[in-house]
Amino acid sequence: MFDFVSFIPRAVVQGVPLLFGSTGETLTEKSGNLNLGIPGIMYVGGICGVIGAFLYEQSLPSREMINGVLAIGIPLLSCLAGSLLMGLIYCFLTVTLRANQNVTGLAMTTFGVGIGNFFGGSLIKLSGSAVPSIALTATSSYFHRSLPFADSLGWFGKIFLSYGFMAYLAVAIALIADYILQHTRTGLHLRAVGENPGTADAAGIDVAKYKYRATCIGSMIAGLGGLYYVMDYASGVWSNNAFGDRGWLAIALVIFTIWRPKTGVLSSFLFGGLYILHMYIPSGLNLAVKELYKMIPYIVTIVVLVITSMRKKRENQPPQSLGLPYFREER
Repeated sequence: MFDFVSFIPRAVVQGVPLLFGSTGETLTEKSGNLNLGIPGIMYVGGICGVIGAFLYEQSLPSREMINGVLAIGIPLLSCLAGSLLMGLIYCFLTVTLRANQNVTGLAMTTFGVGIGNFFGGSLIKLSGSAVPSIALTATSSYFHRSLPFADSLGWFGKIFLSYGFMAYLAVAIALIADYILQHTRTGLHLRAVGENPGTADAAGIDVAKYKYRATCIGSMIAGLGGLYYVMDYASGVWSNNAFGDRGWLAIALVIFTIWRPKTGVLSSFLFGGLYILHMYIPSGLNLAVKELYKMIPYIVTIVVLVITSMRKKRENQPPQSLGLPYFREER
């Protein structure tokens, strides 16, 4: 029988990085910026958190002297700082210099992965590890720690209460982002900038400011996905090129959720389940069949994209100015 009690928590853990990435990208795209650099930003967020945790652990005489607040705060702030820098670089190129957003985003992904691998390899050498990875288990234990009474609640505790604090943070950020977009003046201005920046500019809305803020905040949220992957999912173990295609899945998830962060909560967990479904479906020794199962998340995204395009509802479409630079002189 299919074991849902063990499957659902694993799906949730797989989906949390996707939720961070998709929420950040949704905010970015609502401003009209198409940031294909999300995979690189998540990578930079992860390695910056690792650098902060590594330097903090190395500064201690012994691992037993680690402080929980600093163990969480230093990697978290390092992650946010690195992700913010990536967002600022992207905005400077695409908003200020009006560079092509597709090319810039792809370049940011390549740049971010390169930066992560460079510093990751350097830390591995500094630690003197015999394997091509670095383990920060002392710091990771604070990120991975769940509620103490979760185990005593049986299947309910395992499904709903067995996660680290960043899993619940991802859900809270998605719900707050959705509320801001739909029910506040700031969200209204942001959506106006993404739909028609010329009209928004004529109404007195600072287009560049909203694009900068949405993209930088979105980048920091996406960077938290990389930090969660390393510190919680991977138990503090950093290995170069270990992220896989999670950043691209997060971008695909934005289309799947039709640019609605609250829909991304359950959708990310669904994608997380589809991502590991091949481990639960019997395929024998046929590796080709297992590889086909791994295509399921992408097939589902394509099907949803086709269906939403055929229905042609305006609320299901991306912002009209998505991916287009704004030239005030053409207004």
